[in-house]
Amino acid sequence: MLHTRTTPAERRRALRGRLEEDRLLMMPGALNPLSVRLIQDTGFEAAYLSGAVLAADLGLPDIGLTTSTEIAARAQQTTRATDLPVLIDADTGFGEPMNAARTVQLMEDAGLAGLHLEDQVNPKRCGHLDGKSVVAREEMTRRIRAAVDARRDPGFLLMARTDARAIEGLDAAIDRAKAYVDAGADAIFPEALANEREFEAFRAAVDVPLLANMTEFGKSRLLDARTLQNLGYDIALYPVTLLRLAMGAVEDGLRTLAAEGTQESLLPRMQTRSRLYELLGYADYSAFDSAVHDFTLPPGA
Repeated sequence: MLHTRTTPAERRRALRGRLEEDRLLMMPGALNPLSVRLIQDTGFEAAYLSGAVLAADLGLPDIGLTTSTEIAARAQQTTRATDLPVLIDADTGFGEPMNAARTVQLMEDAGLAGLHLEDQVNPKRCGHLDGKSVVAREEMTRRIRAAVDARRDPGFLLMARTDARAIEGLDAAIDRAKAYVDAGADAIFPEALANEREFEAFRAAVDVPLLANMTEFGKSRLLDARTLQNLGYDIALYPVTLLRLAMGAVEDGLRTLAAEGTQESLLPRMQTRSRLYELLGYADYSAFDSAVHDFTLPPGA
C-alpha cells in the first residue's frame, strides 16, 4: 500500500540478474502508474516507459519537446507503484554530454532500473519515421562516457540505442554498437532493423544484452517471443502497445456514447469497479485508515 515494497537497488539487481538468464524478457510499456500495476499483476517481470508515450500523454509529438525533469517526475510516480524494474527512454540525454550526465542522476533518483540513450541528433524524431539524423560516432561515445561517469549506482543499467541502420546501413550500425559498448554501455538497442537476418547479424557481432523493439506500424517486422528467443535476444520491447489499445478503446467508446446516448452497450468491455479497487489495493487503504482511526494508547502509557 502507498508505495513499492522494494528498493531501487533491489530492482536494479533483479533486472541485471534477469538479463543473465537464457530467457527472453518481455517488457510492455506502461501508460501511467495504474497500468504498471496491471503489468505487474499480469505476471510480467519488467516494465518500460516510452518517450513517445510520455510525450503523447502530454498531447505532444515525439520530437524532443519533453524535458528531463518532466520525464523523471513521471518516472518516479510510476516506480512508486510497482515492484518491477522499470527501464526508461531517455532520448538523447536531453542535450550535450553534461545534460546526459544529469539525466542519469535524475533517473537514478526516480527509482528506475536503467535507461537508454540514443545517437540521434537533438532534438530527435521517432525511430521508425523517415528524416531522422544521427550524430557522429565520437559524439555519441562522449554522451555514453558522461553517463557512465555520472552513474552512482553500478547496478543502474545504461543501454545505448543506435538509429544508424536506417541512415548509414547495418554494418555501420553494428560498428557503432561495438564502439558504444567500448565506451561503457551495458546493453544495446538496435533500432528499426528490417528483418530476421539483421537481428541475427547484430546478435552475432555484439556480445552484450540486446533489445528488440517490437513496436507496431514500424519498420521492423513483428517477431514473436519464440523467434526472438531463438535469435538470442534478451529483451522484447512493446513500448506503445498499451497506449494504442487504450486509445483505440477510448475512441470506440466515445463514438458509441455519441451515437447511442448511453454507455449501456459498453459495459461488458469495461474494467469493473471491483477489479479497479482490487488493483488499487482499496481494501488495504481502508484497513490502514481504520487501524489509525481506532488507535488508542494502552492504559498507563
